[in-house]
Amino acid sequence: MRASARRRRRRAAPIDRQGIAMRLRFVLVPLVLACCGARADGPPLRMNDIVAAGTHNSYKRPVPGPAMARLRATEPALAEALDYAHRPFAAQLERGARQLELDIHVDPDGGHYAAGRTDPGLAVPGFKVLHMPGIDDASHCLRLVDCLRAIRAWSDAHPRHVPILVMVNAKEARDAVRGGIDGLPFTAAAFDALDAEIRSVLPPEKLLVPDDVQGAFPTLREAVLAGNWPTLDAVRGRILFALDEGPRKVALYRGGRRSLEGRVLFVNTDEGSPAAAYLTLNDPVAERDRIARAVAAGFIVRTRADADTREARADDTTRRDAALASGAQYVSTDYLWPDPRLSTRYRVGLPGAAAARCNRVRRPQGCGGADLEDAGR
Repeated sequence: MRASARRRRRRAAPIDRQGIAMRLRFVLVPLVLACCGARADGPPLRMNDIVAAGTHNSYKRPVPGPAMARLRATEPALAEALDYAHRPFAAQLERGARQLELDIHVDPDGGHYAAGRTDPGLAVPGFKVLHMPGIDDASHCLRLVDCLRAIRAWSDAHPRHVPILVMVNAKEARDAVRGGIDGLPFTAAAFDALDAEIRSVLPPEKLLVPDDVQGAFPTLREAVLAGNWPTLDAVRGRILFALDEGPRKVALYRGGRRSLEGRVLFVNTDEGSPAAAYLTLNDPVAERDRIARAVAAGFIVRTRADADTREARADDTTRRDAALASGAQYVSTDYLWPDPRLSTRYRVGLPGAAAARCNRVRRPQGCGGADLEDAGR
């Protein structure tokens, strides 16, 4: 009878729904946080706490047939190095690329690069996007404004993406000796025009500029070392630009500024510069230690997984694996997809086809293995 009474009392006892809910909360919340890329006891992710893949010369289409035939006959090594191409920006971004690269050429009056071409866009004043004018000059968007519009259209349709880094090379090469067209020089006025052309397509709410990081700090470098990059959630859907050039052009772009006040582009410079925030360190094997130090200090770094088609032809993943493990936030490649013409299946991407993952150098305890973007990007 006593056992039976105990069973009746257990059956009659009210259900402690609040207690169950609390216990489930303590079990489920850590699981959700681990799943979704955050830590219950850690600070929020900042935009330099990520790693993402991207592309080199992202606008590039295959070298036109006659030009490639001439190169193969006269400069076979160069022909092999140039024998790659990319799909349109939207396809790259859908694949997970979060870094793009543009080679821009000064053309204030229009028509400078139009010799032998019928593309009407080449006659219009404004910056042009080409690799080697007159030689390797097939582009998905010949005008910078058209490239920017294509990037913005994808970004507007996917507002939760992590920041897209657009690297800019200010080209002024002398290609006439190869049968091409010499580039026009970049001047201070040309760089002012570049900022204005970018702003003509991208409004302030779409851009992330150096002033957004510097804030009230005396220099951009001091802001970076103090951890003043915005949180990742605050800058989703934005685009930042970096001038990937040497000291002469970087100095021309900075002018008399202490850092980069009022400018659109970050610049590639050394870690001690007052304008330091971004570095191009393209060799993840030879520069492994420097990349790790720079990333740990707070800088954003771009490196390369491959170059000149060498790794893809040899199916050599040494550089790719070093790049992805280096801590560099952006890892550039010419092979988001394998090249079907090659016997190898070489390609570069994050595990699970993620667009962005947690940076293990910045967050050594990890923040989950999930993609840092919404699944529906």
